[in-house]
Amino acid sequence: MNMHFLDAPDSQSLGALIQRVADDPGTRSLMILACDADNLETEVLNPVLRSCPKPVFGGVFPRIIHDRKALEHGALVVGLRSEARCGVIPGLSDPEGDYFGTILELFGEVDPTEQTMFVFVDGLSTRITALIDALFNCMGLLPNFIGGGAGSLSFQQKPCLFTNQGLLQDAAILALADTRSSIGVAHGWAPISDAYKVTEADRNTVISLNWRPAFEVYREVVEAHSGRSFAAEPFFDLAKSYPLGIAKLDAEMIVRDPIVLDGSRLVCVGEVAEGGHVHILSGSPDSLVAGATHARELAQAGFPVEEGANRSMLFVDCISRVLFLGQDFERELYAVDVGLPMVGALTLGEIANTGDAYLEFYNKTSVVGIFDDQDD
Repeated sequence: MNMHFLDAPDSQSLGALIQRVADDPGTRSLMILACDADNLETEVLNPVLRSCPKPVFGGVFPRIIHDRKALEHGALVVGLRSEARCGVIPGLSDPEGDYFGTILELFGEVDPTEQTMFVFVDGLSTRITALIDALFNCMGLLPNFIGGGAGSLSFQQKPCLFTNQGLLQDAAILALADTRSSIGVAHGWAPISDAYKVTEADRNTVISLNWRPAFEVYREVVEAHSGRSFAAEPFFDLAKSYPLGIAKLDAEMIVRDPIVLDGSRLVCVGEVAEGGHVHILSGSPDSLVAGATHARELAQAGFPVEEGANRSMLFVDCISRVLFLGQDFERELYAVDVGLPMVGALTLGEIANTGDAYLEFYNKTSVVGIFDDQDD
């Protein structure tokens, strides 16, 4: 990966950097990671993206990672040595969306074995899990998958995905690159409650648990455990420390992050299936840093040390882990650092496969990808 960083980008300077990286003969595709706080202008960037002669993918996130720091301002333009086959999935909140058919049309004739698919989605779309299921049903685990949810901590949808069609919202950008990788996934959260049945849900909104209003159940557990009150502080300030956990056979729980309270309904990043069961989770700085360490160890295990190997790292971590850890987030960054060139995004949900078992949309989870940067 050929990494270029702007510490104080405006739309024109970012557009100029995209053009410059695209003009490099060694660049065969571009990954762009940018910060929401820089208020990038679609009317400036869209002509650049649409005229770019090479495949483009990426997103606008609450923060990005560069030089072992989490940054609220800045942009990374990464030139990849492999040409990515890119495809846009529109309408990621459309209840009638045929994601399987679109994926099959885009990638059905490609052998994805030992390749890597980068998957960036609008993190505020309501059918992300349906897309992930369609990806798995169409492609299995022949490629490795890594990516996450773009968007803003204002929780207002707006254009947040870089594509050759311009900046898009309520969509996904898929980029299949001929690059070997190893992926590690872990989180460090643990249950503090019994399992509750999800007796009513609407995609990413949990309406009732054990036939009671969802917030009523959630509030009882969280307030008793924390000694704090939802009446005394904004919902997300307390909820960020108490995600929901969905049990998976022989794997860590899949975490769902409640981000907004809609009456007595819990609006999450990612879908929660009606009829399933959830626990309420909690964690500590030590347990979360241990989770990130484990994710890095899993990624390293897939790529035994080879002298002279040319490798790089993509660290996809949940923005709510940063908000929970505060200054301790620096410990998490150092826990995954093994001296490789590293870029990353702090996301609204994370996307990855866990070895040969699952492909999932996660929340509050650390995903470490190590890539083989050898020339084709």
